[in-house]
This record gives sequence, C-alpha cells and structure tokens, in this order.
Amino acid sequence: MSRQWWVAQALTVSVLAGGGAVAGAVPAGADVPVPTVVSAGQPVDQPSLIAASAADEARSQVLRLARSHLPAELRVSAWHALRSSRGDEAIVEWLAPGGGYDAAKQRMKATRSRNTAFCERVVRTHTAGFSPKVREAAQLALKGTDADRAAFVKSGYAEAQRQDRAVREADEQHRQEVTAQQREFVGSVAEHAPGEQVRVAAQWALRAGAADADVGEFFGYGWASGAALDLEGYRLRVADARVLRHGTLSRLVREAATAEHALEGAADAAKARAEAERAWRAVAEYADAAQTAWLAEQDTAAAQMESWKNIARLAGQSTDGLWKSVAGLAEANQDAWAKEQADAAEAAAFWKDMAGRAQDSENRVKG
Repeated sequence: MSRQWWVAQALTVSVLAGGGAVAGAVPAGADVPVPTVVSAGQPVDQPSLIAASAADEARSQVLRLARSHLPAELRVSAWHALRSSRGDEAIVEWLAPGGGYDAAKQRMKATRSRNTAFCERVVRTHTAGFSPKVREAAQLALKGTDADRAAFVKSGYAEAQRQDRAVREADEQHRQEVTAQQREFVGSVAEHAPGEQVRVAAQWALRAGAADADVGEFFGYGWASGAALDLEGYRLRVADARVLRHGTLSRLVREAATAEHALEGAADAAKARAEAERAWRAVAEYADAAQTAWLAEQDTAAAQMESWKNIARLAGQSTDGLWKSVAGLAEANQDAWAKEQADAAEAAAFWKDMAGRAQDSENRVKG
C-alpha cells in the first residue's frame, strides 16, 4: 500500500488520534466537580428535577469524552470543562455551538496535530514483525520535534515502507506466495466489509497492477490501518452527536421548565399553558429522534462487532502465515466495537427515558 493512499486516507479523517499524552491532561481518576444533590425531603418541582437530570447526564457525557480514546485535544478540553469552578455553566458552554468542544476540534486541524496523530496511528497499526522500519521511524518521530514528525509524514513513512518491503522480498525463507483464495477473500472484504476505510484498503490491495506484495501488506498492516480509521471516524462522529444532542437538550429543557414555571400567576393562562405544552412536546420529540439515532448507531456497532468476530474465528482456524497478524487485530476490534454497541444502547435508554418524562410533563401541563 503506497504512502499516497495511506497518508491521504489518514489525513482525510481529520486527525483521529486515539492516544498520546498532552501537557495539562487530567488522569482518568482525577476528581471533578459533581452536581449538587437535593437532600431528602426538600421539595423539588418536576420541571426542575428534569432539568437537573439533563444537567447530570450532560456532565456524565463530557466525562465519558474526557476518558475516551478521542484525540487528545478533545479529551484535555473536556477535562478543563469538568474541573471548572463554574460547574454546570461551564459544561453548557463547552457543549454549545462554538464552545469548548468546537474550539478543540479546530485545534485538531493544525498541521502539527495531524502529523502527531498520523505517527501515533502508524505505531498502533504497524507491527515490529511485519514493518519494523516503519514502526521504528514512527516511534523516533514521536520522540522528536514537530519538524521530525512533518518529515516522517512527507517522506519518511514511504522510505521506511520501501525498506521493509525490500527486506521481505529478499527473505526467501519467509516469502509467501499469495493464493487465489486469499485474493478472493480480500475481494470479499473490499465489497462487503462494514467499514468504509477497510473496504478502501482492500480495494487498493487489488487495484490494477497490484502485486502479491500489496495483498500481503493488506494483511500485514493495511487491514489494521483501515480498521483504525473506521473506528476513530465512528468515535468522532458519535462524539459530535453526543455534544450536539446534549447541548440542545439542555436548552430545550431549560425553555420548557421556564415555560411551565411561568404558568403561575400568568395573565393569560391559556396562552401560557399552550406555550408550556409546546415546549415539553419539543423536548419529547427531540429525545425520541435521538433515541432512534442511537438505536441506528447500536446496529452499526453490532454489524462491525459481528464482522470482526467472524474474522477472529477465521484467523484462529487458519494455518496460513498471512493470517497470523490478523487474529489479535480481529479480537481487539471485536472488543472495541462491543463497547461501542453497549455505549449506544445505554445512550438510547437515556433518551427513551427522557422522551417519556417530557411526554409526562406535557400531559401534566395539560391537566
């Protein structure tokens, strides 16, 4: 697989780095401010209770992002919001359009951030057994300067690839011919894999003029690279959705609670009641749509998990040398997608509950 394809695909996904420490990062076990709990017996009206529930869930979602495998810029920014002395106000601002999350995404687009993410991804997807020169060069670049990482992206990766391929081709003892059955399997991956980047990697391995070495490199690192991009892309897309939905929910619930509270002493009771009904209906409809979207994400993650489960089974049954590096990859991806599926199911359950509570509030306002 050429540097042109891999670099283009990696940078197209807007620096989906999965790890890497950044100055100022807060460890997962760090203390963060928690919302105030209402003591037993203290009177709490339903609108305020729902608003508090939405605020608690918003904070929980920001904490989830802070502890995630998202790019470091997003994780660090989330920790800063969580540790702010301004409490829920800081969370609302971080989630809002143009807030802390969006600002962190803008920082991700900086060239040095993209170069660092590329180097990190190469280390994660290129094993020492199959691509020792590439892996070593990427590790050195990560330990070096911004200029070192830029040089690796520009030409160092391609040169290290060339050196690794030359060694593999010269190694008569370990050279392996690619069979028609293996090519057929890669063709099936190119057509049916649930991940777009995996399909693209397989298609590249079978492009016109491709050699056996290209198919071998798909098994060696191209499959892993495409899988990493698919998972990272999904995680970033889901994070975008979390931020948008909880930012919007906070606003809608606040508006509904305000509208219901305005019923007391309203000069035009009918108008005020209609406004409160409309506001709670908006919350219910938004929550219902969010639940539907999360159920779809659950299906997406389940399809990926099942695919990697089947690949892990095939890898475990095969004595083929090309499959050796795939077994661990498949098991790791199966576990990762299983967690994404569970997270999506948990999110869908929250939104279902919120839709029900909002509907109850609309009915309560109607009297």
